[in-house]
Amino acid sequence: MNFVKIFKKKKVLITGFNGFKGAWLSIWLNQLGAKLYGISLKNNDKKNHYNLVKKKINLKEFYIDIRDRKKLKKTILKIKPDFVFHLAAQSIVYKSVKEPAFNWETNVIGFLNILLSLSQLKNKCVGVLITSDKCYKNLERLKGYSEEDILGGIDPYSASKASSEILFNSFFKTFILNKNQYLRVATARAGNVIGGGDWTQMRLIPDCMKKWLYNKTVMIRNPKATRPWQHVLEALNGYLLLASKMSKSKKLNGESFNFSSNKIKNEPVINFIKNIQKLWPNIKWKVVKNKKFYESKLLQLNNQKAKKKLKWSAKLNFKETIVYLVEWYKKFKTNKDLIYDISVKQIKLFDKK
Repeated sequence: MNFVKIFKKKKVLITGFNGFKGAWLSIWLNQLGAKLYGISLKNNDKKNHYNLVKKKINLKEFYIDIRDRKKLKKTILKIKPDFVFHLAAQSIVYKSVKEPAFNWETNVIGFLNILLSLSQLKNKCVGVLITSDKCYKNLERLKGYSEEDILGGIDPYSASKASSEILFNSFFKTFILNKNQYLRVATARAGNVIGGGDWTQMRLIPDCMKKWLYNKTVMIRNPKATRPWQHVLEALNGYLLLASKMSKSKKLNGESFNFSSNKIKNEPVINFIKNIQKLWPNIKWKVVKNKKFYESKLLQLNNQKAKKKLKWSAKLNFKETIVYLVEWYKKFKTNKDLIYDISVKQIKLFDKK
């Protein structure tokens, strides 16, 4: 699909615009000619992806906590967006255990505040609300979870994402379906996304990169754990495609979609690291036992619905995904001033595939 025709000169609001996915989405939509607006908490980290490229992105920033319903609503009604991508969230499992109140308030009440604000708009708007693959009740099974499977979660993060999906379904059927002529909304659930610019604590790739960039050894706590690896651009391509399709048809209103790669097997962590080493020979790691909280060992999504209804499919294979990943972080190490250029280059290469 030609995204330029869909998003050029349209008002697009991204919550969590300075997060991992948000930064990449901001760069992509900026390339498409969208009029960008962002809502997020402040991030003063100098190595933050968005902070490194923001001078080259035309995005109007609003630093608002999504838990603040009054400020959030006022800002969204002022912007009157044509599209909204809701990515703002508390996204770390271990942090959800340490700070459960913040986790639930952000991921559930904040999610509700977004829906309440969007429902008050008097202009046509498409909203794609991002939750997580962890919203499913994980039975550690090989078969991928489909959108109709049972929601659930043991840790507070997973449970909060399942709760936001239940909230979405209730809100849609009560306040939007056959009642709101302006708003079209859907949720998106992506697998384990990786890519340049991810510095999240207690997450495998960021933890590795923060060590390897300074020639330090990484401690691997669960080498046999499998992840449905996919590059962040795969998921973002799904979000953009979903929003594009929704802008043209009401048929997808209120739906949920999984985005996961069939081109990459559910590879164990250790295999992934060994493949990175082929491109980065001097990296070092050590396997240690340090499990302080429950974390799912196996989680795979079924993406047949996205394939059938959106004509979406993954583009990058395992090798290409690792090439994109290593290329970005090596560029960060050698010349941070070129981060915008390497990011745009990767988006353009991906888009041509």
